[in-house]
Amino acid sequence: MKFPRHLRLQRSPLDAAPFAAVFFILVVFVLLSLFLPVPGLPLQLPVAEDLPGTDRPSVTVAVGAGGRLYFENQILTEKQLQASLADAATRSPEPLTLVIMADKGTTYDQLVHLAQLARQAGLHHALLATLPRLLDSPAHR
Repeated sequence: MKFPRHLRLQRSPLDAAPFAAVFFILVVFVLLSLFLPVPGLPLQLPVAEDLPGTDRPSVTVAVGAGGRLYFENQILTEKQLQASLADAATRSPEPLTLVIMADKGTTYDQLVHLAQLARQAGLHHALLATLPRLLDSPAHR
């Protein structure tokens, strides 16, 4: 059986309405995503300039103004933190550096105690996180 072959591709000019609709949806999506709250811990880091960083693998511990310890987005006790740091140190093939993000209100005693916990867990290098001078703004003072 032979079917007729008189179908042709229809060539019409591109319509801008679908492109405008997609662009509008993308703009709305971007604007709405800007106002989503970002989970995190509000810290006021001290400001410093020209401090060395590290190129080694690192783990970060945050210390809130009340002395709470945060590791991997969880509030931990000192024993839990020490166990978590020891686990991270044993899993890493290279020596880890502890990066301490401490609020301005954190006392020196709390920092020394945290460094001792890290040393007992097997981390022998520690750095204090600071805010670079370029990012210093009145909101961070």
